[in-house]
Amino acid sequence: MSYIGADPGPPALRLASTGTLTYGLSVGEVLGVSTLNDARLIAGRAGLDRVVQRLNVMEVPDILSWVKPNELLLTTGYPLRNTPQSLDNLVAGLDERGLAALAIKLGRYLDAPPPEMVAQADRRGFPLILLPPDVGFDDILNQVLTDILNRQAAVLARTEEVHRALVQIVLCGGGLQEVVDEVASLLDVAVVVLDGEQRVLAGAGPDEDVQAMRAFDAGRHAACGRGGCGGTGAHGTADHLVVPVMAGGFDHGRIIAFSPAGALRGTDLGILERAATVTALVVTKQQAVAAVESKYRADFLRDVLAGRAGDDDRIIAHCDGFGWDLDRPMMVVVAELDGRVRGAGAGEQDGGSRGGRGAEERSAQERLAAAWTAAARRHDRGAAVVGFAHEVVVIIGGDGDGSAELPSAPVQTMIKEAAAVFAEHMSVRRTFSTGVSRTVHSPAALPEAYEQAVKSVRVGRQLHGAGARAHFDQLGVYRLLSLVSDPDELHAFVRETLGDLASDAEPELVDLRRTLQVLLETNLNVAETARRLHFHYNTLRYRIGKLERMLGAFTEDAHLRLNLTLALHVLRMRGI
Repeated sequence: MSYIGADPGPPALRLASTGTLTYGLSVGEVLGVSTLNDARLIAGRAGLDRVVQRLNVMEVPDILSWVKPNELLLTTGYPLRNTPQSLDNLVAGLDERGLAALAIKLGRYLDAPPPEMVAQADRRGFPLILLPPDVGFDDILNQVLTDILNRQAAVLARTEEVHRALVQIVLCGGGLQEVVDEVASLLDVAVVVLDGEQRVLAGAGPDEDVQAMRAFDAGRHAACGRGGCGGTGAHGTADHLVVPVMAGGFDHGRIIAFSPAGALRGTDLGILERAATVTALVVTKQQAVAAVESKYRADFLRDVLAGRAGDDDRIIAHCDGFGWDLDRPMMVVVAELDGRVRGAGAGEQDGGSRGGRGAEERSAQERLAAAWTAAARRHDRGAAVVGFAHEVVVIIGGDGDGSAELPSAPVQTMIKEAAAVFAEHMSVRRTFSTGVSRTVHSPAALPEAYEQAVKSVRVGRQLHGAGARAHFDQLGVYRLLSLVSDPDELHAFVRETLGDLASDAEPELVDLRRTLQVLLETNLNVAETARRLHFHYNTLRYRIGKLERMLGAFTEDAHLRLNLTLALHVLRMRGI
């Protein structure tokens, strides 16, 4: 056999449309079998790494209708004996259909391949092989197919052995780190598992290699390696392979193998895919455990905020096991998604699906809790973060002196970071409102702080709309008005005090109400009110007279002015 030499390297493979691995022999390896010792490669030397998975014999002129990708096509030229010029276009047609190579036996029907056929094969990197005249097609078929099947059997056996070893690790209580260590040892490369946020869950190998792998998944558009980019979503290059970790239709991250020297082989992809399956089992098991632990923490914090968790020492000790520091000055932060009716809070039982909460709403609530967890972890390692059915409750360190100050800069920063992380991971735009309590100094005072934060959320949203951020001490008189539990009573007070001005039906009345509001804000300073409203002084005097005929002599009655001011504040509290 004579052909342009090339290192056959590792066994060739591709990903079939089903995502399963299909192994074959490279053209270079096929030329190395004993039955082809005297074969010659006369063109297409650049295609020696093409994969041969099946063989076919050309018996009809219209063979293009019958060929399949990755085939080695054998021919004597008999179908084209009367039209040798057809061989010129045959190479182009076979190459376009993904064939691996064409092998021709000369002598009986064809003396030599046309020069244009050889030139075209070289241009396309399509291997063109001249077979020895004494070799039979059946010998080639038997030997090459036997080698392919033996290769598949050996690779699959090793893959199954690796799979059993990885499953055994999990059954014996091992976690992600043990799985990654085993894969790194088997492949002799660095391996890392990343979650969906590109965080390293487990890694084995030099630190610089582990950090380098965090950037690989971002380049999923990169050219695929030998393994291709089939239905599994696996991709890579000569120095790294990336396989998604999937379970139950959910994408849990990526497992990546990296060899700076480019030592990864095609068969490593199969092993990495088995490792991804085992990794998915570990991840889902961890998520199930985390869900149980999360519910346990949520139930305990619900008892704390309802005042039924026991004395301070018990609460502090119990929360210390969760990593929560409640033995310090604290503030309670409550975050609620905008755009829905408030349901059960932390002090009540979880309302489940009450209010028509669908999968989308639950997903948004989970992402809100994850965003606050990330923000709190960055700024306050001892913070308690729990997602309830309709809100996220965060207990963070507060001001040590207990003063009723507005939120400090770190708290404001935490709110902004949680909002940024939440928005980044939502496919549709959603906002949330936030309320912050005063500082308290013991777990026994947390129920009161929680109520303050809840009140801040509710009133803040009514005053400022979606995305409001309110501290309890910013509420002022609205804090007192919010104590009235019956909205109908507040509405009745507004109607009795403002009369026709309580309605938004007529623009003239709305304009008069605006005049009244500015007058009260300026403490009946007619000149300042006229300036703010851009009225003439006499026009404003006329309006004041009209208002007094409707409402009474408020310019002389301080008590009436107080009632009018409160009524206007109630109107501003939208939804109450």
